[in-house]
Parts: sequence; C-alpha cells; structure tokens
Amino acid sequence: MSSQLEMAEFALNPEQRCACVLLLDTSGSMQGDKIAALNKGLRVFHDEISKDPLASLRVEVAVVTFDSKVNVVQDFVTAGDFQPPTLTTTGVTFMGGGIQQALDLIDGRKAVYKANGIQYYRPWIVMLTDGEPYGEPDDAVNQAVRRLHDAELNKRVVFFAVGVEGANMARLDTIAPPNRKAVPLSGLKFNELFVWLSASMSAVSNSKLGDQVALPPPSGWASV
Repeated sequence: MSSQLEMAEFALNPEQRCACVLLLDTSGSMQGDKIAALNKGLRVFHDEISKDPLASLRVEVAVVTFDSKVNVVQDFVTAGDFQPPTLTTTGVTFMGGGIQQALDLIDGRKAVYKANGIQYYRPWIVMLTDGEPYGEPDDAVNQAVRRLHDAELNKRVVFFAVGVEGANMARLDTIAPPNRKAVPLSGLKFNELFVWLSASMSAVSNSKLGDQVALPPPSGWASV
C-alpha cells in the first residue's frame, strides 16, 4: 500500500526533492523557555518556507526528537504539508540514537526517491541541543559519529549542529563533521535560526542539481 501511495504522491508532484531532518533535543534540560522558543521557531519555519511555492513542493521535512527515547515525531512530508508539532521535554539525551535515526530516515527516503525516479539534492540534518550525549553507552555514540562523518565525507548528507545555551560546544565539535564546526545559538534566537534555515532550504531547492549554492550568512542568530 505504501508504495502505491508513494507512486500517487510523486505522480502529483514529480519535482526533485530536498530532504531535511530536524533533529531536536527534548531532554529535561530544554524545559521552560528553551522548548517554548523552539516550538515558536518551528512555527516560524513553517510560515517562512510556505512563502516559497517551489520550496513548498521540493523541500521535505521530518522531525526526530531525542531524550530518553528517540521519536520520529514527523516522517517526511513536503514543506507545504508540514504542520509544526508542539514538543515537550523529559529525560536524558540519547543523541547517538537520534543521529542514527535521522540517517536511517534519510537512507530510506533516498531509496523511495530512486524507486520512483525522483531526483534529489543532498539531504540535510540540522541538530539542535543544549547538552551533549548522556545516558547512552559510549560505543553507541561513537558508532553514530563514525557513521555521520562517513556520510558527510562521502557527500551523502549535510549536517549542522547548533548548540543552545548550556551546550558543551567542545563535545559538539567532536560530533559535527570536521569541516563544519558546531555553531552556538545566540540566546534563544530560534526564530532567527529558522528564518535562516528556511532561506537556505529555498536557495537549495531553487538551484539546479549539483550546483554549489551560496547559503545566507548565519547573521542574527549565531554567537561568534
């Protein structure tokens, strides 16, 4: 049944796709102002990307959260159909499991694209966290990091790590690919971050496949 639904989906919208996984920390330390600002930022992302008709058709968004469990809150949908979830917080920080789940989602989605003859841009993973891996075995985290670095090195994914106030930036730098260090968020400027992400997704999705795309600078939200 799912393959028939996918065939119908791509028949209605045969545009090339740009998959983006929002990998979000919902551990207990994100409670209060942080999770409230993140939820507001997700709504801003929806509103901003919906303004671009082509991005609404080409960008696909999935949401994965990690706390004491890893949850696929939203499987891939086109940006035009994306409904921002309202996230809550609990537990510890299964970041390694979250990274693995995000990569699994991307691998699965690329297989669907290929099966249906849909061209695609290099997928993105954007991870937001105010901590570091906690509660998982070190081996689980190390395996996830090795897999992520291999995927980035071989141009199968683009990974961005954003550290919210309180994040261990030195640890995040060891998780982020060597060519793209983690970026600290200035205060709780999630709105500005998601405006940037929407503009970046629009720039990519409006480009030709294989083109080098100049992303907008992370001004207004990155603490440098």
